[in-house]
Amino acid sequence: MGHVIRRLEEADAERLLELRLRNRAFMAPFDPDRPEDFYSLDRQREIARNDGGTSYAILDEGELAGVISVSNLAMGFFRSANVGYWVDADRNGRGLASRALAAVVHEAFETLGLHRLEAGTLVDNVGSQRVLEKNGFERIGLARNYLCIAGGWRDHILFQRTAED
Repeated sequence: MGHVIRRLEEADAERLLELRLRNRAFMAPFDPDRPEDFYSLDRQREIARNDGGTSYAILDEGELAGVISVSNLAMGFFRSANVGYWVDADRNGRGLASRALAAVVHEAFETLGLHRLEAGTLVDNVGSQRVLEKNGFERIGLARNYLCIAGGWRDHILFQRTAED
């Protein structure tokens, strides 16, 4: 099967833009409203440059099929971060997100030295909830008006996993 993830790099920008454009309508119900320049090669190159080093390409037989990121890293006594992911619509339901999340959990706890990961899903995003539960994340509650998605503040179900889980 080969690698499931690798660090996102600037050379991924063109493929990333192609995926973002092709999946724009599919992702609209799950994504924040994005400025039009988000869908430009320059902006995707900036994202792919991955200066923070915590965005990963989700691979399908070696080909870029989505992105999984560790964000809002807090170190010190907290050692926590958020994780988020998306996969090309044509590749949904094949376990790519589940395998990528398993790899990122390992990276977060073993390499980055984090203690806790958190993720949120829209209340009706059952597929993403299954991905998290398969990877040992537990539901910790409902966050009302958590993120501005598709033009409005939307409730999310929050999940967490700690290094001890």
